[in-house]
Amino acid sequence: MLREQRLTEEVEITLPMGETARFHLHGQEFTGTFAACYVVKDAGDDPDVTNGAEIHARVMLAEITPSPRPSPARGEGEGEDESRIGIEGGIGIGKVTKPGLAVPVGQWAINPVPRRMIAEAIAEVFPRLASRVPLHVTLSIPNGEELAKKTLNARLGIIGGLSILGTTGIVKPISAKAWTDTIDAAIDVARACGAETIVFSTGRTSELVAQKFFGNREAGSGKRDSGSGEKLKEEAFVMMGDHVGYALRACARKEVRRVVLAGQFAKLLKIACGHEQTHVSSSELDLRMLAEWCGFALPASRFPLPVREANTARQILEASGNDAGLIALVCERAREFAERAAPGLEVKVLLAGYHGEMLYFG
Repeated sequence: MLREQRLTEEVEITLPMGETARFHLHGQEFTGTFAACYVVKDAGDDPDVTNGAEIHARVMLAEITPSPRPSPARGEGEGEDESRIGIEGGIGIGKVTKPGLAVPVGQWAINPVPRRMIAEAIAEVFPRLASRVPLHVTLSIPNGEELAKKTLNARLGIIGGLSILGTTGIVKPISAKAWTDTIDAAIDVARACGAETIVFSTGRTSELVAQKFFGNREAGSGKRDSGSGEKLKEEAFVMMGDHVGYALRACARKEVRRVVLAGQFAKLLKIACGHEQTHVSSSELDLRMLAEWCGFALPASRFPLPVREANTARQILEASGNDAGLIALVCERAREFAERAAPGLEVKVLLAGYHGEMLYFG
């Protein structure tokens, strides 16, 4: 639109893997010095909070004041044309406040691959920037700050809005990649902030218990409780969800040596039984295996309700009166499995009770 000075209904771009994709444009406007429009995010079947969000772009021909900004990608130099393209965030785009991410602290959370895609698209429309006038690109997401509250961005130090991510340009339906990418990024941030121990939790309840135990301000009422004798940085707490095996191996790959697994009884029992993915669709809770362990290690008199007759892991735990022997048995087997899954890691397990109390650490 800026070059031809006429409305454009649709554009085709080349994605990083070489495929092409067409996008319908909305809200087009232009003058002799700028053009603007937006596209609507289509996440397909992926449960993405940004599905349906408007992604706005405004390109302006203008003299811009040079300012420090990240190169298009780590380890890559900037071409002469690329250096004349300024890319920044507007409303709803977050800024990076913690080290360890692909974008330096203080910069807009627009990752190297999207930056490179923007530069390449501009180069196609303005070959060699023949006008020699710098181009200023502003990206914005009108409700991005509100949407960001439903993501893990704040944990990663991305404040004030969403981040523009992507490596392929394609959303994979029902993909776990968003989770695993976040786990990787969270570990990188934790290491960059000096954390030597990572505390993985399966959910928010177990994370709150772990934060209280390790004396982190975010826990409970905000009061410090140094029950563990160790104070951990807030960046050390990483939500892994159901991705246990991935999280453990990511730590080993990134040379983190100490890990704490925090979870409730049912999730830790699944880990103890050897499940690397604990989502109900990927793993079945095998109470028969627990019954066999208890038969060898614990007297039947401890269990008013026979393990094999229980409907849920929680029912077993509560019927036993939070039996210390049962808890230690499951937590120790979970620890052993974790250390087998990622050799070289020193693993400890924290069991969070169903009422927000801590039942085990070791």
